[in-house]
Amino acid sequence: MLTKGDIPMSEKIYGIDMGTNSIKIYQKAAGVILHQKNMIAMVKKKEPLALGDEAYSMYEKAPKNIEVKQPIINGVIADFTAMQTMIQLYFKGMHGKKFAEGLAAGGNAEFYIAVPSDITEVEKRAFYDLIASSSLKTKKIRIVEKPIADALGAGLDVMDATGRLIVNIGADTTEISLISLGGIVQSRLLKIGGTKFDEAIQQTVKKKHNLVIGMKSAERLKMQLASGIKEDEEITYDVMGRNLITGLPNKVTVTNHLIFEAMSESLSSIIDAIKFILEKTPPELSMDIMHDGVCMTGGSTHIKNLDLLIQQETGLSIMKMEEPELTVVKGLGMIMENPDYERLAHNLQDSDFH
Repeated sequence: MLTKGDIPMSEKIYGIDMGTNSIKIYQKAAGVILHQKNMIAMVKKKEPLALGDEAYSMYEKAPKNIEVKQPIINGVIADFTAMQTMIQLYFKGMHGKKFAEGLAAGGNAEFYIAVPSDITEVEKRAFYDLIASSSLKTKKIRIVEKPIADALGAGLDVMDATGRLIVNIGADTTEISLISLGGIVQSRLLKIGGTKFDEAIQQTVKKKHNLVIGMKSAERLKMQLASGIKEDEEITYDVMGRNLITGLPNKVTVTNHLIFEAMSESLSSIIDAIKFILEKTPPELSMDIMHDGVCMTGGSTHIKNLDLLIQQETGLSIMKMEEPELTVVKGLGMIMENPDYERLAHNLQDSDFH
């Protein structure tokens, strides 16, 4: 966690991307100042013990009196109190208590919050209320649809009359969006992402090897062995777990072919959703996509050959990002830094936002 003095305090304008897996904060004139796991460890469900990466280190290892929570599930706020507590504590940790207390007493900070496009108005409102009802009192809170921020952060021109197709495969969700003239033409949110892959791997290893493994172990298998297309060469990786029959610790060797089998259904669902959006795309925008291809973002796009899978299934060229997990928060930064993009940020009352 950052401490007082690590970042400038001159610009109290922040962009926040609250994902299932991680939370990212951008400060105007300073860039990305926070990128941590979006988890909080609570003692007896009340007292905060650890945040972010430190809380993640306790995940699947904590005793019964310590609960490690993910406040965001499937792209929306699942635990409002836990998420609000995290936000408040992060700002106290970054700027010292004086900063947080100053805001509570009537500070002048501004916040730009990224929200998924394809969620309900109530779910969008929760992101706004998270800041509005916190001790971090502000003079302005703006909501930005994630696909717009995502495209900006990926270097796409979202303001012109050109169709841009962006596929964000995150931890819990995949959001497929068609953007033109600063707005979203089509969007679809799937409850499929890295966590779904991990759960499928967990279940497949259990079924194939009679071995119970944790989500962290499943994630390691994904990172080491997963591929968007089935590879001819067999690659193996050893994993530890608990044997279902004996109940004792055991080690098995898992192949990349088994991991592909585990993930294939979820990958097919993502491909089907991309094709669905393409089928709904107006002809003139289809021509743009044929020319420019698909932009892939989100942390799960680090999976090997995932771009090749989408390319083979759609016939479109693919653009990948070096830091795909940061495109949304960087896009928020661009909106904050450039007045020309201000109209992309909305009040909840804006008629064009609903």
